[in-house]
Amino acid sequence: MKKQLLVGFLVMLFAGASWAHSCPRLMAEIDAVLEDEHVESHLEADVLAEAKRLREDGERYHEEGDHDRSMEALEEAMKLLAIEDNS
Repeated sequence: MKKQLLVGFLVMLFAGASWAHSCPRLMAEIDAVLEDEHVESHLEADVLAEAKRLREDGERYHEEGDHDRSMEALEEAMKLLAIEDNS
């Protein structure tokens, strides 16, 4: 029984760490699109501004340790920028 609890705990621990490390990968994908000189011609200004805001929110949440909110914000930014998550 103790082994099962320990294994369960370790799985949850590593899953959380893996989730947290996805934030920087998503930020890098978003940054690559935002740095493209043609992005402004393909998106309306308000959509681009919202994507940038969500990207900044995602980074702030990540730094605060709130990885669930970070992932939500980053995934929403990716949707606005039409980025497919290939994880």
